[in-house]
This record gives sequence, structure tokens and C-alpha cells, in this order.
Amino acid sequence: MERTLVLVKPDAMERGLAGEIISRLERLGLRIVALRLLHMDEALARRHYAEHEGKPFFEELIRYITSSPVIAAVFQGDNAVKMVRQAMGDIDPARAMPGTIRGDLGIDIGHNSVHGSDSLETAEKEIRLFFDEGDLFS
Repeated sequence: MERTLVLVKPDAMERGLAGEIISRLERLGLRIVALRLLHMDEALARRHYAEHEGKPFFEELIRYITSSPVIAAVFQGDNAVKMVRQAMGDIDPARAMPGTIRGDLGIDIGHNSVHGSDSLETAEKEIRLFFDEGDLFS
């Protein structure tokens, strides 16, 4: 069974869409094995988005992700990474297909409502940023 990290981002939290996003993923047969509501501090945000450091949008990304609480969730299931990525849709809501989370709920590329790990390796790294192994249920 694969595990993947999902973040319900500030714009979705502020618009009351967390339940909708989580339930869409659960309806795919994915199971929540860890869940946490947190206000991400700048240090954690910089570690989480380290691959984007130096890019023009990096500082705005840090300001945005730390602007209000987020939900960090670990979903588990067969092909979890791929299933979440497909359910989220294109990173740019303007290009995301209707029926995807970003296509239906995202505002713009900077406020696309949800983050999901892009590979198994990334998922394991990201999960460890937000959860201890003892926090995960199977």
C-alpha cells in the first residue's frame, strides 16, 4: 500500500472546502491514516517547498502557505500518489479539467486549494516533515 501527503491549503480552508477535498479522496477508496490541523510556520514552509527556493514565486508561496491554518493528511491505498495527482488535476486551475479538485475549487495557480506529493520518494519525505511514524495508522 502506498502513502501520500495531501495539504488542504489556506484558500480552501478559508472557503470551508476541507471536507469536500478530503471526501473526494476518500470516495476514491483512499484511507486517511494521519490527519493534522496546523498553522505552518515559516521554517516548516521553507523545508516543505525547498525545491522552489530561488524561483520568482518562492517568497509569495511561503507567505501564502503560512497565512492561515492548513490540514496535513496522509492517505493510503493502491496507487495513492497517482490517484491523488489525478484527482487534483493540473496545478493551474485554469487548465485543470472539470471534475478535478483544482478544476472545480482552485482559484488560480498560486491558490490552487490542495497539494499532493508528486512521487513515492517525495511522499515519504513530506510525510516525515508533518508526522512521526507513530502518528500513522495502517
